[in-house]
Amino acid sequence: MRRIVLESPYKSDVQRNVEYARRCLHDCIARGEAPIASHLLYTQPGVLDDAVPEERARGIACGHAWIRCADALAVYIDHGISDGMREAIKIAHHHGIKIDIRRLDGSKQAAAE
Repeated sequence: MRRIVLESPYKSDVQRNVEYARRCLHDCIARGEAPIASHLLYTQPGVLDDAVPEERARGIACGHAWIRCADALAVYIDHGISDGMREAIKIAHHHGIKIDIRRLDGSKQAAAE
């Protein structure tokens, strides 16, 4: 199984974006991948509070650490690309991690090494 770091929007419309990220996780698993979505994991109650800047920064750093050991970064763009997603793309690119740009309709927009 390919290890995938999943990137999708989180802030702004959190409820919509959490539901979307769950669907993206499902999509990765259906592709036979082993995804991690740190923005869903670390923002659970009792883990980190995204509204506290220091905790948000720690969560982002934790998510970025996973990129370096992933087989690919899957960037789901149905709701646009956030600043946080752009930063993850830069990190993946810097470390030579494959970047897959995806939509939930299954179309693959582009891939970058």
